[in-house]
Amino acid sequence: MALSTTRRTDAARPTRGAPSVSIDRTRAFFDAQAPDLTVLDTGRNTATVQMAADTLGVEPGQIAKTLALRDGERSFLLVTRGDARVDNVKFKAAFGAKPRMLDAESTTALTGQPIGGVGPFGHLEPVTVYCDVSLQGFETVYPAAGSPTSAFAITPDRLAELAGAEWVDVSR
Repeated sequence: MALSTTRRTDAARPTRGAPSVSIDRTRAFFDAQAPDLTVLDTGRNTATVQMAADTLGVEPGQIAKTLALRDGERSFLLVTRGDARVDNVKFKAAFGAKPRMLDAESTTALTGQPIGGVGPFGHLEPVTVYCDVSLQGFETVYPAAGSPTSAFAITPDRLAELAGAEWVDVSR
């Protein structure tokens, strides 16, 4: 399988939340903050953990899934390993409320990225990001890069550093 590893952004900007714009924002973030990172445009649907793992040839746990959540009134992103599940008891201990997933419309409004392609970077506005300690079991993880066909490779510590993320332990 051939992966396209394009880096530059287009001058044209389609509508809000369109996948090409979402990838462009991630690329722009990398250009400014981490020029060594590259978006992998697989050309195949990587919207689920298993599809992404199969496409990238890695374990499902190495897929860094980004969940759009709410803990009462506050919305944020939580990045966990692909095969982890949010533990309600741990989440409530860490955030003081039960986790609530944002719906597709709210997720796109928060991030400017479509469901199945939400990643930790390239959002319309600054978004609070947390990284679950479950990611630390791998040398390299693969978050989405703004579309259901894109990803990038990164170490968990660098992901947290670039996202300005706090580490939390909220999964099982």
